[in-house]
Order: sequence, then C-alpha cells, then structure tokens
Amino acid sequence: MSKLDFAALLCSRLCHDLVSPVGAINNGLEILADEKDPSMRAAVVDLIEKSTRQTSNKLQFFRLAFGAAGGFSAQLDVRECEKAIGAILDGSRVSLDWRVPSISVSKNQVKVLLNLALLVAESMIRGGMITVTVADNDGMSVIRVRGEGERVIMQDEVKAALAGKLDEDDLEPRAAPAYLAHAVATEAGGNTTVAEIDDKTVELVAKLPIT
Repeated sequence: MSKLDFAALLCSRLCHDLVSPVGAINNGLEILADEKDPSMRAAVVDLIEKSTRQTSNKLQFFRLAFGAAGGFSAQLDVRECEKAIGAILDGSRVSLDWRVPSISVSKNQVKVLLNLALLVAESMIRGGMITVTVADNDGMSVIRVRGEGERVIMQDEVKAALAGKLDEDDLEPRAAPAYLAHAVATEAGGNTTVAEIDDKTVELVAKLPIT
C-alpha cells in the first residue's frame, strides 16, 4: 500500500471519530439560536461544552498517535502518552492503570503505545480497566497494553493487521491504527502481537529496539 493511500485511510479514521462531537456542537449552536427556554438553553450549553472537550481530547490524542508532534526524530516524555490516553478515555467507562516509569521514549514507541491503547479501549465494549507497562528486556523495549472488562471483542481484521497478515486490499479505517502500530514496530526492527484474548481480556504486546 502506498503511503498516500494509507494516509487517506488514517484521515478517514480521524474524521469518523470527530464527526460525532463536532456535529453535536453544530447542532447545539443551531438550537441556541432559536431556543428561549432557560433550562433547555442550559442543557444545550452543557452538551456543547462536553462535545468541545471531547473534540479537543481526541485531537490531542491523534496528534501524537497519527501525526508528527514534536518532529520525526524527537524524544518525548512518556507522561505525554499518559495524558493523551487519559484524554481519549475521558467520559468513557474505561479506566487507566498507568505503570510506566517517567522516561523519555522515541516517537516510534509513542505511536505504537498509543495505537495499541486505542485498539484495546475500543475492544472493551462494556468498559473496564486498561493497564499499560513498559519495560526493557535484552535490548528491546517491551510495551504491554492489557484490557480487562465484562465484554471484550476485537475484530478479526484488527488482529490480522497487528500480526501483519492482513491483505492491504482489505484494510479499512477501523483497522488503520493496528496497521500503523505494526508498520512502525516492524520498520524499527520489532514486532506487534496479540498475546492474549478472550471474552473478558485482551493483551497486546509490542517489542521495539531501544534507541
């Protein structure tokens, strides 16, 4: 797949995730233009505030997960990842258990970690807990993102993309984060795997050379 085609898929994915909160803001403003009832106006303003915060949180996350925040060769404080994941989970039924020491990590590690966290969060359809760990092992940085909840469903397309076994012609926007995580990890000399999955648990693991 060409880089241009994959960029288009990522853009489609980003637009899909933003259209709902942005649409809610637009609808709310249209209602405010005509609504006179104070209680109704207060409810609409609350909706606009929540949708605005959600849009901002998503943009912060995707800037790091999909974009080139900080430059292509920059090292980032891993706490930026924690903030980004916390933002994307804000208002959801998924909580974050962050078990990563305060270290600087490469942009490759940032992208892989964030995209794995996004995939795990989306698989937990009834909420639950995401646990993130990063550890060094024999010259490799091992990233583990584990999700535990009442109901876990990870699409076959996503699992295939993480394993590098998805035909490029079958790639759709929903699996783009998995494809990106795998591509970044393998290009750096590492890999991504689905370590464990059942109807209540999923654990994704990535290994990248320490740089």
